[in-house]
Amino acid sequence: MRRVLLFIPVALAVALGIVLFAGIGKDPNRLESALIGKPVPAFELADLQNPDAVHHDNVFKGQVSLLNVWGTWCPACRDEHGDLVRLANVEGVRIIGLNYKDNRDAALQWLDRLGNPYALSLFDPQGKLGFDLGVYGAPETYVIDAEGIVRYRHVGVVNERVWLDVLQPLLQQYGGQG
Repeated sequence: MRRVLLFIPVALAVALGIVLFAGIGKDPNRLESALIGKPVPAFELADLQNPDAVHHDNVFKGQVSLLNVWGTWCPACRDEHGDLVRLANVEGVRIIGLNYKDNRDAALQWLDRLGNPYALSLFDPQGKLGFDLGVYGAPETYVIDAEGIVRYRHVGVVNERVWLDVLQPLLQQYGGQG
């Protein structure tokens, strides 16, 4: 019986070691998405700034866009916000915001105070579209082509390095600004 009891912790330690070893060298900002190569999920969401206006998935048709998932409760979203404002205002990138599981008034104050990089902002207080996208947390940014197809998912902060190394080449590849 003692041998069995001694074997359990050893087996657990070996299993944990295998799991940890499998993650070495993997980029934590690159989470696979089942939506890559598929259309943005169908949705009907109110506009953040104008609750009477409703947007559908067709907002992604006709122009390459970044879809940025953000919330005022998210410290990393604040970190990337200045870079998003620069991308919109200087680089001419079309960014659609998805205000995720947030408070409308807090989000509007945030945009008034820090600047608004979004061509339009979708309000997703229950996280329905976020769930359909497979959002792991905020911030997340998706490259959506002019046909409304999800081409890439970036988990984490968009900064100058991410823009230059990853997002700008993808936007150029799919015919967008950059």
